[in-house]
Amino acid sequence: MTRGIRGATTVNKNTQEEILENTKNLIEEMIENNGVQPDDISHVFISATEDVNAVFPAKALRSLEGWTYVPVMCMREMDVQQGLAFCIRVMMVVNTSKGQKEIQHVFHKDAVKLRPDLAGR
Repeated sequence: MTRGIRGATTVNKNTQEEILENTKNLIEEMIENNGVQPDDISHVFISATEDVNAVFPAKALRSLEGWTYVPVMCMREMDVQQGLAFCIRVMMVVNTSKGQKEIQHVFHKDAVKLRPDLAGR
């Protein structure tokens, strides 16, 4: 069965260092919390708001050991009025035997506002 694991974070500044560090921390926690291995992954979508453009956030995933061949794509998040600024979102599609309620979604920093009902489960 495939399941989606959601994750999101924000950055304070549009710098390569901050984007990569925050994205890597987010993805590492998504992996750890859900017991994911690179071969479990179908694909990963990463979106960023318009104000996050100093580097592709997917570069952070590429720095993880064993993740070289995982299909990943970056895209721009919809520009919604009153939307969360400086936001990076991850949708990791994994092969797993876990049920929907067992998946642990991860939200860091201001992105907790996106799904307070799922954050910190």
